[in-house]
Amino acid sequence: MAMEENEYTRQRRQNLADIAALGFPTYPAGYDRTHSVSEIVATYGERAADALEAEAVAVRVAGRIQAINLMGKAAFIRFTDGATTLQAYLRKNELPENEWLLFKRLDLGDFIGVAGKLFRTKTGELSVHAEQLAFLSKAIIPPPDKRYGLHDIELRYRRRYADLMTNRDARATFVKRSRMIQAIRRFFDARGYLEVETPMLHPIASGATARPFATHHNALNMPLYARIAPELYLKRLIVGGFEKVYEINRNFRNEGLSTRHNPEFTMLEFYEAYATYEDLMTLTEELLTEVVACVCEGETIPYGEATISFARPWRRLTMQEAIVTYWPTEDRPTVADLADLAGVNRALERLRLPVAPTAGYGKRLGELFEQVAEPNLIQPTFITRFPKELSPLARTADDDPSLVDRFELFIGGMECANAFSELNDPDEQRRRFEQQLAERARGDDEAMPLDEDFIRALAYGMPPTAGEGVGIDRLAMLLTNQRSIRDVILFPHLRPEAPETPPAPEAKTP
Repeated sequence: MAMEENEYTRQRRQNLADIAALGFPTYPAGYDRTHSVSEIVATYGERAADALEAEAVAVRVAGRIQAINLMGKAAFIRFTDGATTLQAYLRKNELPENEWLLFKRLDLGDFIGVAGKLFRTKTGELSVHAEQLAFLSKAIIPPPDKRYGLHDIELRYRRRYADLMTNRDARATFVKRSRMIQAIRRFFDARGYLEVETPMLHPIASGATARPFATHHNALNMPLYARIAPELYLKRLIVGGFEKVYEINRNFRNEGLSTRHNPEFTMLEFYEAYATYEDLMTLTEELLTEVVACVCEGETIPYGEATISFARPWRRLTMQEAIVTYWPTEDRPTVADLADLAGVNRALERLRLPVAPTAGYGKRLGELFEQVAEPNLIQPTFITRFPKELSPLARTADDDPSLVDRFELFIGGMECANAFSELNDPDEQRRRFEQQLAERARGDDEAMPLDEDFIRALAYGMPPTAGEGVGIDRLAMLLTNQRSIRDVILFPHLRPEAPETPPAPEAKTP
């Protein structure tokens, strides 16, 4: 879509032409700063006026103009580095003539450089007494209103660059997200995990049950798929002898969008040899309590109308127990009632929940859980005892061959983590893949394909291992109190902008 042109952009273009006519480069290569705005405020923000005058602190600082206040032959310019603001004081008789003329052609949103000494105004505000003014870049399009920002929520997502100029809450969200990821890395690095990188283009779309994005590699003349999960590659590394690995990775799933789903998203996945899924429950509690303490400075956080406590230990329920606990009517089933297909079907019929006719016991139980229990799991809760049908890569439970050693962690009514003791029997893994192929033949296009090389890797021998995936975007939603995943992704996927409708041709009089 073409950039909008109106009286404001035309005036700004004229100002840019005038600046060029004054002899200033319109888009110079850089500016030699002594400090950023934030550094000046952090270092001198509490310094008294007489101390600043005695020190005669000279600075060269740059930023984007937020406000201009002209008072005859003097002016104040408020500018920012994105995080903090500072004020510059200009006097006509103290600047070279062409720099005062330059000032007269500045607009809100322009980037400038200011050189001078720090002082405090009569109102006590830290400021730079300008001795030099440099032009660095012109904002052809005016920035959003500094008080109200962008009103349209979709426009905020679509033009995040404009949203960040004036929306301090949005900026704080993404700063907090960055701190969260730094804390995660410190946690695993301190425990001897090795951070690794695995391919983002896969010859086989596997590692999770999801619909992939497909592409084609011309030189190799082969189809490739954008990664839906790094799991199988990370387990290959366990086979190869790395006992603890983690990856903060980008995944892609060709599925619907919602407040909790984006086609491109970020996951943390980690694997540890000789550990079990129960070990990972403890590790997950340690990880998230440490991250929450670092990012939110406590063990409780607000989320919507709820207050979520990360105080340990966290609740643990089986999938059937969770359904029974949150059953919405008085005719509550028992855990025993949900132990077989007939009982689950009766429960689905009571609530009139539709399910695919080809779905087996596991998928039907999973659907019942998602509808009945999941929205109610606000406080951190581990859900265990998953049906094998839902877990083609997980180890079979020792006490029940229909179940696997797996948990999912729910917080704020969302699945935030998924973990299991890994299946390391190559023959059993082949059988599971073949079951997935049968489901695909029956119409399930999210079922996993067979990965012969992964089976070969398991045949070399993989030690008992547990692995886990944690949704970075959903964790960011919790820690920043955001209800939509789009508010924690800098550039979420959106529908294309509708093209502007050209004006209708003027009717001709016959």
